[in-house]
Amino acid sequence: MAEKQRQFSLGIVVSQFNFEITTIMANEAAKEAKKLGAAVAAVIEVPGAYEIPFAANRLLARKDIDAVVALGAVIKGETKHDEVITNAICGQLLSLQMQHNKPIGLGISGPGQTEEQAAARAEDYARRSVRAAVHMLKI
Repeated sequence: MAEKQRQFSLGIVVSQFNFEITTIMANEAAKEAKKLGAAVAAVIEVPGAYEIPFAANRLLARKDIDAVVALGAVIKGETKHDEVITNAICGQLLSLQMQHNKPIGLGISGPGQTEEQAAARAEDYARRSVRAAVHMLKI
């Protein structure tokens, strides 16, 4: 008799900044999780992408969360602020994966993108981040 595969439990952290885009991302991530047979155990909304690592750390510490999906859209402005923010976030998320030994699906688009580019990428980034988290849980 075949063994039943364990259902994975995900936490989603989503930035409220650029909410027109990130709301689409959050909805698409939830749909993709369901399609892949993963449960969404928690969703945390944070003010901006910079706050995502803090919330991800909280979720990763929970025993009922197997992986986290980080969602946000960092838009290019007049300075290189988008690059600074994105680099800082990604470095922290990578460190958190290693610290907790749990994967984080990176669904933060940017830097260097326009609002139109971010909107066009929203659904794809969300789906890919969920797929990445679930894939990493299987290895």
